[in-house]
Amino acid sequence: MPERQLQQQLQDLRNQLAEDPPLSDEDKAALIELMSEIEVQLARELASAPDASLVDGVNLAVERFEVSHPTLAGSLRSILQTLANMGI
Repeated sequence: MPERQLQQQLQDLRNQLAEDPPLSDEDKAALIELMSEIEVQLARELASAPDASLVDGVNLAVERFEVSHPTLAGSLRSILQTLANMGI
């Protein structure tokens, strides 16, 4: 169940990016890379081989977008919470 929730949260984040918020190309690329890393980790079955650097990356992204893009930061916080619930 948490994997499905995480997939939905990633899709929500993709939808937010598709709405074309005023992000620099560098910020968009960083978010896309972060989402890719999360999906790779999911494919490796999160519970069996957790990657702590993944959580660090999400935390950094939350801090990066908290002031300028609070909606994106909120989505990232939800992803972070789901990862925590999964034991990551």
